[in-house]
Amino acid sequence: MGVEHLGDFLREALFVVILIVSAILVPGLLVGLIVATFQAATQINEQTLSFLPRLVVTLLCVLFFGPWIILKLVEYTENLYKNIPFLIS
Repeated sequence: MGVEHLGDFLREALFVVILIVSAILVPGLLVGLIVATFQAATQINEQTLSFLPRLVVTLLCVLFFGPWIILKLVEYTENLYKNIPFLIS
């Protein structure tokens, strides 16, 4: 293992970031789509009606997925630290 494996660590880091971000953003996007459809159907143009549900869903996702996010970050960091000796030699 050497410098040529740094790309693998970078790829894994980007995958972890995409996984974590998607766990938080996708539910908010779905709620935003549902609220926008409701607003278009009823012709209600209230800004807080679209903002507040997305905020609540995002906060609930952070609370619900928080332990899983921490676990993923700790697993990646442990894997990175375990491979430091192999990267140096």
